[in-house]
Amino acid sequence: MQFLPATPVVSFQPPVTAAPGTPARPGTTGPLPAPAKLIGIARLAQQSPRVRERTGVEYFSLPARSALNRESSGRMPFAWTLNPYRGCEFGCKYCYARYTHEFMEIHDGRDFERKIFAKLGSPELLRAELRRARDRGLPIALGTATDPYQPAEKQFEVTRGMLKVFGEFEGLDFSITTKSTLILRDLDLLVPPGRRHRLNVHMTITTVDARLARLMEPKAPPPARRLEAVRQLADAGIRTGVNAAAIVPGLTDSPAQLDRLARAASQHGAQFLLPIVLFLMPSAMAQFMPFLEKEYPQLVRRYRKLFRHSAYLSDEYKDGISRLVADLRGRYGLDGKREETTVAPLHRQYALAFG
Repeated sequence: MQFLPATPVVSFQPPVTAAPGTPARPGTTGPLPAPAKLIGIARLAQQSPRVRERTGVEYFSLPARSALNRESSGRMPFAWTLNPYRGCEFGCKYCYARYTHEFMEIHDGRDFERKIFAKLGSPELLRAELRRARDRGLPIALGTATDPYQPAEKQFEVTRGMLKVFGEFEGLDFSITTKSTLILRDLDLLVPPGRRHRLNVHMTITTVDARLARLMEPKAPPPARRLEAVRQLADAGIRTGVNAAAIVPGLTDSPAQLDRLARAASQHGAQFLLPIVLFLMPSAMAQFMPFLEKEYPQLVRRYRKLFRHSAYLSDEYKDGISRLVADLRGRYGLDGKREETTVAPLHRQYALAFG
């Protein structure tokens, strides 16, 4: 796989109508497009050079202004997020993060898996930010809006670069969330930090049904391989668990299905099981509903009712899943917890502020 010459990203600029009388571009019949007036991340994306291309996927180098981003809601069990890429090639039908491409004025939800932006300079930014940090103990989540071990990582190794930076520090609290067995490549970097830092690996497994997983997550490794990765990580002494995510009504949420997943997780050495129920932002809904109509048309009416007024399922549904998973945790020994850092008050103080 060879790198391509750097070329400007122009294929996804928003359409702009040129002023009357603008001369046509040579070889075309239409007017020359006026320059797009974009700001922030959208402008950076527009200017990102394409560095690689293969069938159906383009890869771009995205300049990053920072590596760590604050989790601003105060509701999550981490204070900072760290994402080495924008977009994800795994193409999960339910993926909530598709909306993040809209910040770059890329509004076709399918481009989330077709246009992948690598933040090649982010390991150096991470090093600088950690050096300036006043409190390095706040939890950092690696891989919240993209999979840090998606296929692009084989080429660009941005995630591996970040792990090397973590190895230069002591006493960090960080987690990694992935669906990929590529994480095993980095055992040499994960085992030492696992002794010097608070490290958790979350392997996302939606179902142990290989056929269903292939339909919903067409380019992700099959469940059996992910479970084997859980075993190898746990055998290496790394605290590893399974994210049951997303829990999809009518497809992966039955007691029998969740029992099979919990039992398999336990048998492969997982220490915890975390449920994350489906939610569908408009960009995700636009991809998920055609999938349902094609593969599970009997569920379409139910979903239109479930998500008629909100991207989120009802509290009643979520409470029922929580009770079911709590029972499975106890049954299969998946309730292993560490003392959690209280992060909400620290968010207000920006205790990891820089400068």
